[in-house]
Amino acid sequence: MAKPVKPAASSSASSTAAPRSPSPAKQPSKKSSAASSSSVSALIEKALSSYNETPSIYKIIDAYLVFVMLTGIIQFVYVFIVGTYPYNAFLAGFIASVGSFVLTANLRIQTNPKNRSEFNISPERAFTDYVFCSLVLYGFVFNYLG
Repeated sequence: MAKPVKPAASSSASSTAAPRSPSPAKQPSKKSSAASSSSVSALIEKALSSYNETPSIYKIIDAYLVFVMLTGIIQFVYVFIVGTYPYNAFLAGFIASVGSFVLTANLRIQTNPKNRSEFNISPERAFTDYVFCSLVLYGFVFNYLG
């Protein structure tokens, strides 16, 4: 004798059923947050230890990049607090900060020995390009000041 087949539940029957509680896998647990914080701290420790192996010339370039970025941020905040009266001065200063940041970041990338396969130029050539482009940038900035 064959067993009767149960009919599939229709969608209307499932909508009248009591709502299900979320599965335990979807609920955040203390273990997962503790594991993620330990993995984040391990990641930070690894980044710091690898940065300590960075040559000092790149650390100097990084310090200059932070200085230029903070200068741009301070100028931007100053315009919001005080106003835009010397608008040309703000634009010239902000463009100089952004341009210096971009040129210096490019210098750091081009002189890094790990990127030698990407850039087929010597560090001396990269520095010469940096100096020339910086002179052009500041020439435009001084000209914009009027």
